[in-house]
Amino acid sequence: MARAKFRVIVTRRPKYAYRNRDGVIQAPAPAHIIESGIPTEALLAQIAVSKYADGLPLYRQEAIYARDRVELDRSLMAQWMGKVGFELQPLADYVLERIKQGERIFADETTLPTLAPGSGKTQKAWLWAYARDDRPFGGAGPPMVAYRFEDSRSGDCVARHLAGYTGILQVDGYSAYTRLAKTGTGSGNETVTLAGCWAHLRRRFYELHINGSSRLATQTVTAMAGLWKIESDIRGFAPAARMAARQQRSATMVAELFDLWEMELPRISGKSKLAEAIRYATSRRKVLECFLTDGRVEIDSNIVERAIRPQTITRKNALFAGSDGGGRTWATIATLLQTAKMNDVDPLAWLALTLQRIANGWPISQIEKLMPWNYKI
Repeated sequence: MARAKFRVIVTRRPKYAYRNRDGVIQAPAPAHIIESGIPTEALLAQIAVSKYADGLPLYRQEAIYARDRVELDRSLMAQWMGKVGFELQPLADYVLERIKQGERIFADETTLPTLAPGSGKTQKAWLWAYARDDRPFGGAGPPMVAYRFEDSRSGDCVARHLAGYTGILQVDGYSAYTRLAKTGTGSGNETVTLAGCWAHLRRRFYELHINGSSRLATQTVTAMAGLWKIESDIRGFAPAARMAARQQRSATMVAELFDLWEMELPRISGKSKLAEAIRYATSRRKVLECFLTDGRVEIDSNIVERAIRPQTITRKNALFAGSDGGGRTWATIATLLQTAKMNDVDPLAWLALTLQRIANGWPISQIEKLMPWNYKI
Protein backbone atom coordinates (compact mmCIF):
# COMPACT_ATOMS: atom_id res chain seq x y z
CA MET A 1 0.00 0.00 0.00
CA ALA A 2 1.36 3.42 -0.93
CA ARG A 3 2.23 5.68 1.97
CA ALA A 4 0.20 8.78 2.75
CA LYS A 5 1.16 11.94 0.86
CA PHE A 6 0.76 15.50 2.04
CA ARG A 7 -0.86 18.14 -0.14
CA VAL A 8 -1.47 21.83 0.39
CA ILE A 9 -5.09 22.54 -0.50
CA VAL A 10 -5.70 26.14 -1.52
CA THR A 11 -9.29 27.37 -1.50
CA ARG A 12 -9.75 30.64 -3.40
CA ARG A 13 -12.82 32.68 -2.46
CA PRO A 14 -12.96 35.86 -4.56
CA LYS A 15 -14.86 38.82 -3.19
CA TYR A 16 -17.41 40.52 -5.40
CA ALA A 17 -18.72 44.06 -4.96
CA TYR A 18 -22.17 45.11 -6.13
CA ARG A 19 -22.23 47.63 -8.96
CA ASN A 20 -23.78 50.96 -8.03
CA ARG A 21 -24.52 49.84 -4.44
CA ASP A 22 -22.74 49.09 -1.22
CA GLY A 23 -21.82 45.58 -0.13
CA VAL A 24 -19.40 42.75 -0.80
CA ILE A 25 -20.25 39.08 -1.26
CA GLN A 26 -17.96 36.07 -0.84
CA ALA A 27 -18.54 32.32 -0.83
CA PRO A 28 -18.42 30.80 2.66
CA ALA A 29 -15.25 29.00 3.70
CA PRO A 30 -15.40 25.18 3.71
CA ALA A 31 -16.43 23.78 7.08
CA HIS A 32 -13.73 21.98 9.06
CA ILE A 33 -13.43 20.29 12.46
CA ILE A 34 -10.51 22.61 13.27
CA GLU A 35 -11.91 25.98 12.24
CA SER A 36 -9.35 28.29 10.64
CA GLY A 37 -6.73 25.59 11.14
CA ILE A 38 -4.44 23.80 8.72
CA PRO A 39 -5.64 20.18 9.01
CA THR A 40 -8.26 18.67 6.78
CA GLU A 41 -10.46 15.90 8.10
CA ALA A 42 -8.33 13.43 6.13
CA LEU A 43 -5.20 14.53 8.03
CA LEU A 44 -6.98 14.33 11.37
CA ALA A 45 -8.16 10.83 10.49
CA GLN A 46 -4.64 9.81 9.45
CA ILE A 47 -3.17 10.95 12.78
CA ALA A 48 -5.97 9.37 14.83
CA VAL A 49 -5.86 6.00 13.07
CA SER A 50 -2.06 5.90 13.25
CA LYS A 51 -2.13 6.51 17.00
CA TYR A 52 -5.26 4.75 18.25
CA ALA A 53 -5.59 1.90 15.76
CA ASP A 54 -2.02 1.26 14.62
CA GLY A 55 -0.18 2.02 17.87
CA LEU A 56 1.99 4.83 16.46
CA PRO A 57 2.55 7.51 19.15
CA LEU A 58 2.51 11.18 18.21
CA TYR A 59 6.24 11.64 18.75
CA ARG A 60 6.92 8.92 16.17
CA GLN A 61 4.44 10.45 13.75
CA GLU A 62 6.17 13.80 14.22
CA ALA A 63 9.46 12.25 13.09
CA ILE A 64 7.84 10.41 10.17
CA TYR A 65 6.15 13.54 8.88
CA ALA A 66 9.39 15.50 9.24
CA ARG A 67 10.98 13.20 6.65
CA ASP A 68 8.46 14.64 4.19
CA ARG A 69 9.47 18.13 5.33
CA VAL A 70 6.16 18.59 7.09
CA GLU A 71 6.49 20.09 10.56
CA LEU A 72 3.70 18.87 12.84
CA ASP A 73 4.48 19.34 16.51
CA ARG A 74 3.28 16.50 18.74
CA SER A 75 1.65 18.94 21.19
CA LEU A 76 -0.31 20.50 18.33
CA MET A 77 -1.44 17.07 17.13
CA ALA A 78 -2.48 16.26 20.72
CA GLN A 79 -4.69 19.36 20.73
CA TRP A 80 -6.21 18.28 17.45
CA MET A 81 -6.94 14.82 18.84
CA GLY A 82 -8.66 16.42 21.83
CA LYS A 83 -10.96 18.27 19.46
CA VAL A 84 -11.61 15.10 17.44
CA GLY A 85 -12.42 13.23 20.65
CA PHE A 86 -14.85 15.97 21.68
CA GLU A 87 -16.69 15.79 18.36
CA LEU A 88 -16.82 11.97 18.41
CA GLN A 89 -17.97 11.62 22.03
CA PRO A 90 -21.70 11.42 21.16
CA LEU A 91 -20.90 8.57 18.74
CA ALA A 92 -18.92 6.66 21.37
CA ASP A 93 -21.74 7.13 23.90
CA TYR A 94 -24.18 5.79 21.32
CA VAL A 95 -22.05 2.68 20.79
CA LEU A 96 -22.15 1.92 24.53
CA GLU A 97 -25.92 2.36 24.59
CA ARG A 98 -26.25 -0.05 21.66
CA ILE A 99 -24.06 -2.54 23.51
CA LYS A 100 -26.34 -2.31 26.55
CA GLN A 101 -29.30 -3.21 24.36
CA GLY A 102 -27.77 -6.62 23.71
CA GLU A 103 -28.67 -9.85 25.44
CA ARG A 104 -25.06 -10.47 26.43
CA ILE A 105 -22.09 -8.19 27.13
CA PHE A 106 -18.42 -9.05 27.56
CA ALA A 107 -16.42 -6.89 29.97
CA ASP A 108 -12.76 -6.56 30.88
CA GLU A 109 -10.32 -3.88 31.99
CA THR A 110 -6.64 -3.04 31.63
CA THR A 111 -4.27 -0.48 33.09
CA LEU A 112 -3.52 2.80 31.31
CA PRO A 113 -0.72 4.77 33.03
CA THR A 114 -1.53 8.48 32.93
CA LEU A 115 0.68 11.50 33.53
CA ALA A 116 -0.24 13.22 36.80
CA PRO A 117 -0.59 17.03 36.41
CA GLY A 118 2.49 18.98 37.49
CA SER A 119 4.39 15.99 38.87
CA GLY A 120 6.11 14.55 35.81
CA LYS A 121 5.15 11.09 37.11
CA THR A 122 2.52 8.63 35.99
CA GLN A 123 -0.39 7.37 38.05
CA LYS A 124 -2.39 4.22 37.50
CA ALA A 125 -5.60 4.61 35.56
CA TRP A 126 -7.82 2.11 33.80
CA LEU A 127 -9.38 1.44 30.43
CA TRP A 128 -12.63 -0.51 30.78
CA ALA A 129 -13.92 -2.39 27.74
CA TYR A 130 -17.45 -3.58 26.95
CA ALA A 131 -18.02 -5.67 23.84
CA ARG A 132 -21.04 -7.07 22.05
CA ASP A 133 -20.90 -9.74 19.40
CA ASP A 134 -24.01 -11.81 18.71
CA ARG A 135 -22.60 -13.69 15.73
CA PRO A 136 -21.50 -16.80 17.68
CA PHE A 137 -25.15 -17.57 18.56
CA GLY A 138 -26.55 -16.60 15.17
CA GLY A 139 -27.47 -13.01 15.99
CA ALA A 140 -27.73 -10.46 13.21
CA GLY A 141 -26.54 -7.41 15.15
CA PRO A 142 -23.15 -5.86 14.33
CA PRO A 143 -20.16 -6.43 16.63
CA MET A 144 -18.96 -3.42 18.63
CA VAL A 145 -16.83 -2.40 21.59
CA ALA A 146 -16.85 0.65 23.86
CA TYR A 147 -13.98 1.80 26.08
CA ARG A 148 -14.25 4.00 29.14
CA PHE A 149 -11.33 5.75 30.84
CA GLU A 150 -11.33 5.86 34.65
CA ASP A 151 -8.82 6.65 37.39
CA SER A 152 -10.20 3.74 39.39
CA ARG A 153 -10.83 0.01 39.13
CA SER A 154 -13.64 0.05 41.67
CA GLY A 155 -17.00 -1.60 41.16
CA ASP A 156 -18.60 1.85 41.05
CA CYS A 157 -17.13 2.34 37.59
CA VAL A 158 -18.67 -0.74 36.01
CA ALA A 159 -21.97 -0.05 37.81
CA ARG A 160 -22.05 3.43 36.32
CA HIS A 161 -21.06 2.26 32.84
CA LEU A 162 -23.70 -0.48 32.76
CA ALA A 163 -26.47 1.40 34.59
CA GLY A 164 -29.82 0.06 33.45
CA TYR A 165 -28.44 -3.10 31.87
CA THR A 166 -30.16 -6.38 32.69
CA GLY A 167 -28.78 -9.36 30.87
CA ILE A 168 -25.79 -11.67 30.69
CA LEU A 169 -22.39 -10.27 31.63
CA GLN A 170 -19.50 -12.50 30.63
CA VAL A 171 -16.32 -11.75 32.57
CA ASP A 172 -13.30 -13.07 34.40
CA GLY A 173 -13.31 -13.57 38.17
CA TYR A 174 -12.84 -9.92 39.21
CA SER A 175 -14.97 -9.14 42.28
CA ALA A 176 -16.36 -5.84 40.89
CA TYR A 177 -18.48 -7.81 38.43
CA THR A 178 -19.62 -10.19 41.14
CA ARG A 179 -20.90 -7.28 43.23
CA LEU A 180 -22.71 -5.89 40.20
CA ALA A 181 -24.55 -9.19 39.71
CA LYS A 182 -25.62 -9.20 43.35
CA THR A 183 -26.94 -5.65 43.40
CA GLY A 184 -28.28 -5.46 39.85
CA THR A 185 -28.49 -2.33 37.70
CA GLY A 186 -32.06 -2.44 36.50
CA SER A 187 -35.40 -1.77 38.16
CA GLY A 188 -37.39 -4.05 40.38
CA ASN A 189 -35.95 -7.55 40.70
CA GLU A 190 -34.05 -7.42 37.41
CA THR A 191 -30.37 -8.22 37.82
CA VAL A 192 -27.27 -9.00 35.83
CA THR A 193 -26.51 -12.69 35.24
CA LEU A 194 -22.81 -13.53 35.40
CA ALA A 195 -21.19 -16.01 33.04
CA GLY A 196 -17.64 -17.19 33.68
CA CYS A 197 -14.65 -17.49 31.39
CA TRP A 198 -13.05 -20.91 30.94
CA ALA A 199 -10.04 -19.36 29.20
CA HIS A 200 -9.01 -17.58 32.41
CA LEU A 201 -9.34 -20.86 34.28
CA ARG A 202 -7.44 -22.81 31.65
CA ARG A 203 -4.43 -20.47 31.89
CA ARG A 204 -3.93 -21.38 35.54
CA PHE A 205 -3.66 -25.07 34.70
CA TYR A 206 -1.75 -24.48 31.46
CA GLU A 207 1.13 -22.77 33.30
CA LEU A 208 1.56 -25.90 35.42
CA HIS A 209 1.13 -28.19 32.42
CA ILE A 210 3.71 -26.42 30.28
CA ASN A 211 6.48 -26.77 32.87
CA GLY A 212 5.60 -30.40 33.48
CA SER A 213 5.04 -29.96 37.20
CA SER A 214 1.57 -31.53 37.46
CA ARG A 215 -0.01 -34.61 35.95
CA LEU A 216 -3.45 -33.34 37.01
CA ALA A 217 -2.88 -30.02 35.22
CA THR A 218 -1.97 -31.85 32.01
CA GLN A 219 -5.06 -34.03 32.37
CA THR A 220 -7.20 -30.92 32.88
CA VAL A 221 -5.81 -29.04 29.89
CA THR A 222 -6.31 -32.08 27.66
CA ALA A 223 -9.93 -32.48 28.76
CA MET A 224 -10.63 -28.76 28.27
CA ALA A 225 -9.45 -28.98 24.66
CA GLY A 226 -12.47 -31.16 23.99
CA LEU A 227 -14.80 -28.40 25.20
CA TRP A 228 -13.36 -25.89 22.74
CA LYS A 229 -13.64 -28.44 19.94
CA ILE A 230 -17.37 -28.67 20.60
CA GLU A 231 -17.65 -24.88 20.65
CA SER A 232 -15.95 -24.70 17.28
CA ASP A 233 -18.49 -27.15 15.87
CA ILE A 234 -21.53 -25.16 17.03
CA ARG A 235 -20.35 -21.59 16.47
CA GLY A 236 -23.00 -19.59 14.64
CA PHE A 237 -25.85 -21.96 15.56
CA ALA A 238 -29.07 -20.71 17.18
CA PRO A 239 -29.03 -20.58 21.01
CA ALA A 240 -31.35 -23.57 21.38
CA ALA A 241 -29.18 -25.76 19.15
CA ARG A 242 -26.04 -24.68 20.99
CA MET A 243 -27.56 -25.49 24.36
CA ALA A 244 -28.75 -28.89 23.16
CA ALA A 245 -25.30 -29.79 21.85
CA ARG A 246 -23.65 -28.70 25.07
CA GLN A 247 -26.08 -30.70 27.18
CA GLN A 248 -25.42 -33.75 25.06
CA ARG A 249 -21.64 -33.43 24.64
CA SER A 250 -20.16 -30.91 27.08
CA ALA A 251 -22.12 -31.34 30.34
CA THR A 252 -20.62 -34.74 31.15
CA MET A 253 -17.10 -33.50 30.46
CA VAL A 254 -17.59 -30.50 32.75
CA ALA A 255 -19.06 -32.65 35.55
CA GLU A 256 -16.13 -35.07 35.30
CA LEU A 257 -13.65 -32.21 35.58
CA PHE A 258 -15.26 -30.83 38.74
CA ASP A 259 -15.45 -34.35 40.24
CA LEU A 260 -11.75 -34.82 39.49
CA TRP A 261 -10.75 -31.49 41.05
CA GLU A 262 -12.81 -32.06 44.20
CA MET A 263 -11.37 -35.55 44.60
CA GLU A 264 -7.75 -34.40 44.16
CA LEU A 265 -7.87 -31.17 46.18
CA PRO A 266 -7.58 -32.80 49.66
CA ARG A 267 -4.55 -34.77 48.47
CA ILE A 268 -2.35 -31.83 47.50
CA SER A 269 -0.76 -28.96 49.38
CA GLY A 270 -3.25 -26.19 50.05
CA LYS A 271 -0.59 -23.57 49.31
CA SER A 272 0.36 -24.95 45.89
CA LYS A 273 -0.46 -23.29 42.57
CA LEU A 274 -2.48 -26.36 41.62
CA ALA A 275 -4.66 -26.00 44.72
CA GLU A 276 -5.18 -22.31 43.93
CA ALA A 277 -6.29 -23.18 40.40
CA ILE A 278 -8.73 -25.82 41.66
CA ARG A 279 -10.20 -23.49 44.29
CA TYR A 280 -10.57 -20.79 41.61
CA ALA A 281 -12.66 -23.27 39.59
CA THR A 282 -14.78 -24.76 42.36
CA SER A 283 -15.61 -21.38 43.92
CA ARG A 284 -16.93 -20.22 40.53
CA ARG A 285 -18.66 -23.40 39.46
CA LYS A 286 -22.07 -21.78 38.95
CA VAL A 287 -20.84 -19.06 36.57
CA LEU A 288 -18.51 -21.46 34.75
CA GLU A 289 -21.39 -23.87 34.10
CA CYS A 290 -23.63 -21.07 32.82
CA PHE A 291 -22.71 -21.78 29.19
CA LEU A 292 -24.22 -25.29 29.49
CA THR A 293 -27.76 -23.99 30.06
CA ASP A 294 -27.81 -20.86 27.90
CA GLY A 295 -26.88 -20.99 24.23
CA ARG A 296 -26.19 -17.25 24.12
CA VAL A 297 -23.23 -17.60 26.48
CA GLU A 298 -19.72 -18.25 25.18
CA ILE A 299 -17.27 -20.63 26.82
CA ASP A 300 -14.82 -17.75 27.22
CA SER A 301 -14.59 -13.97 27.09
CA ASN A 302 -11.99 -13.90 24.33
CA ILE A 303 -14.13 -11.53 22.28
CA VAL A 304 -13.45 -8.63 24.65
CA GLU A 305 -9.85 -9.70 25.21
CA ARG A 306 -9.23 -9.46 21.47
CA ALA A 307 -10.72 -5.97 21.58
CA ILE A 308 -8.42 -4.94 24.43
CA ARG A 309 -5.22 -6.33 22.90
CA PRO A 310 -4.75 -3.47 20.38
CA GLN A 311 -5.00 -0.98 23.27
CA THR A 312 -2.27 -2.77 25.20
CA ILE A 313 -0.01 -2.50 22.14
CA THR A 314 -0.75 1.23 21.84
CA ARG A 315 -0.12 1.62 25.58
CA LYS A 316 3.25 -0.11 25.30
CA ASN A 317 4.34 2.14 22.45
CA ALA A 318 3.00 5.39 23.91
CA LEU A 319 4.08 4.53 27.51
CA PHE A 320 1.28 6.63 29.03
CA ALA A 321 -1.66 8.94 28.37
CA GLY A 322 -0.66 12.60 28.68
CA SER A 323 -3.57 13.56 30.96
CA ASP A 324 -7.01 12.46 32.11
CA GLY A 325 -8.38 14.33 29.12
CA GLY A 326 -5.99 12.44 26.89
CA GLY A 327 -7.19 9.18 28.42
CA ARG A 328 -10.81 10.05 27.70
CA THR A 329 -9.90 11.02 24.13
CA TRP A 330 -8.09 7.69 23.79
CA ALA A 331 -11.17 5.78 24.95
CA THR A 332 -13.52 7.71 22.67
CA ILE A 333 -11.54 7.45 19.43
CA ALA A 334 -10.45 3.85 20.07
CA THR A 335 -14.10 2.86 20.62
CA LEU A 336 -15.03 3.87 17.10
CA LEU A 337 -11.89 2.71 15.31
CA GLN A 338 -11.90 -0.73 16.93
CA THR A 339 -15.62 -1.09 16.21
CA ALA A 340 -14.88 -0.27 12.56
CA LYS A 341 -12.21 -2.98 12.47
CA MET A 342 -14.59 -5.50 14.07
CA ASN A 343 -16.99 -4.83 11.19
CA ASP A 344 -14.26 -5.19 8.54
CA VAL A 345 -14.49 -1.48 7.76
CA ASP A 346 -11.41 0.57 6.85
CA PRO A 347 -11.11 2.84 9.92
CA LEU A 348 -9.26 5.57 7.99
CA ALA A 349 -11.88 5.85 5.26
CA TRP A 350 -14.73 5.72 7.78
CA LEU A 351 -13.24 8.34 10.11
CA ALA A 352 -12.32 10.79 7.34
CA LEU A 353 -15.87 10.66 5.96
CA THR A 354 -17.46 10.88 9.40
CA LEU A 355 -15.41 13.93 10.40
CA GLN A 356 -16.39 15.62 7.13
CA ARG A 357 -20.04 14.92 7.85
CA ILE A 358 -19.78 16.24 11.42
CA ALA A 359 -17.98 19.39 10.24
CA ASN A 360 -20.82 20.02 7.80
CA GLY A 361 -23.48 19.77 10.52
CA TRP A 362 -24.69 16.18 10.37
CA PRO A 363 -27.90 16.01 12.45
CA ILE A 364 -27.66 14.13 15.74
CA SER A 365 -31.04 12.54 14.98
CA GLN A 366 -29.31 10.52 12.24
CA ILE A 367 -26.42 9.31 14.37
CA GLU A 368 -27.14 5.66 13.52
CA LYS A 369 -26.12 6.34 9.91
CA LEU A 370 -22.69 7.48 11.12
CA MET A 371 -21.93 4.18 12.82
CA PRO A 372 -19.08 2.12 11.35
CA TRP A 373 -21.34 -0.88 10.66
CA ASN A 374 -23.44 1.30 8.33
CA TYR A 375 -20.45 2.59 6.35
CA LYS A 376 -20.60 2.01 2.62
CA ILE A 377 -17.90 2.93 0.13
